[in-house]
Amino acid sequence: MMPKIYHILHLDRLRSLIRSQSLLSDALVREKHLEGTTIGMDTIKDRRLHKCQLRSHPGLFVGQCVPFYFCPRPVMLYMIHKRNAELTYQDGQEKIIHLVGDLQKTIAYANSQKLRWAFTTSNAASSWFSDYADLNYLDEVHWDIINSDNWAGNQEWKQAEFLIENCMPWALIDEIAVFDEQIYHQVNNILETENITHPPKVTIKREWYY
Repeated sequence: MMPKIYHILHLDRLRSLIRSQSLLSDALVREKHLEGTTIGMDTIKDRRLHKCQLRSHPGLFVGQCVPFYFCPRPVMLYMIHKRNAELTYQDGQEKIIHLVGDLQKTIAYANSQKLRWAFTTSNAASSWFSDYADLNYLDEVHWDIINSDNWAGNQEWKQAEFLIENCMPWALIDEIAVFDEQIYHQVNNILETENITHPPKVTIKREWYY
C-alpha cells in the first residue's frame, strides 16, 4: 500500500491555492508574488532554491518542486508551535492546515504531464541527502522514524520528502486536516464561497498537532 503525502501551509493561503487550482513550488510562488503567510524559514527556502539539487534529476532544484512529508505532525510544525526564533511567522500552529494526497496518484499525474518527481530519505534542505526517482527504493526511507511521534535525535530522517516538479493539482488533494472546530468552519466557509464542485473532506485532527 502506497503511503499518503502531507503538506502544511497557513490557512490564509487556501483561497489562492483554490483559485490557481494548484499547490505551487516556492519558485513559482515567488515568481507569481502570491499572497499569504509564509511559514518556513527564508534562509532554508533560499538554499532549496539555489543550492539543493536532486541527484536523480540533475539541474532540478528542490525549491522548484512542491514538497510533501510522509507523515502529519512534521518537525516544522513543532518549530512553529514552539515559535522558533529563526521563523518570521510567530503565531503558533492553530492556523496551519494539513493537505493530504496519495503518493501513487500524484506520481501517475506527474508521469502523465512529464513532470519530474523524487523522494528523499531525509531533509531535502540538508547539505547532503539521498534522493530517488524509483519506487523500488522506497524502503530506503526510515519508516519506523516517519511513523513515530518520538523522533528526538532523528529529525533529519523524520523530514524525508516527496517532491513533484512545479505543481500539485488541487484535484489531487483528498483531505484537509485542521486543528480545531473554529478552523474547520473557516475552511468549509472558504470551500463554499469558492464554489468547489468536489471539495476534499475536511477533518479535525487534533492528534496531528503538538
